[in-house]
Amino acid sequence: MNSTWFKVYLASFFEVLWVIGLKHADDTITWIGTIISIVLSFYLLIISGRKLPVGTVYAVFVGLGTVGIVLADILFFGEPLKMKKLFFILLLLIGVMGLKLVTAEQKSERKDL
Repeated sequence: MNSTWFKVYLASFFEVLWVIGLKHADDTITWIGTIISIVLSFYLLIISGRKLPVGTVYAVFVGLGTVGIVLADILFFGEPLKMKKLFFILLLLIGVMGLKLVTAEQKSERKDL
């Protein structure tokens, strides 16, 4: 796995953290953590879009973030586990993996990247 895709995965991880933070932050420290997660998430997303197609990066970012948030709800916040929900999460993950498999990294023409 190359470093650009790792940045997309890391951006998705921070997306899960900031979405959870938006719902559960109740003091200064948790709000600061939420804001840091937002900044890191979008920074990693933006720099990943410099070497990969932006549409694919965004689709993978949102897909993985959605899966992560649903799983976090189930594992940590008592959301009921339903087979239909698991089926659609699996379907979403298959789509995300497919996008990653068919997307090649672009060579940047800019010297400062």
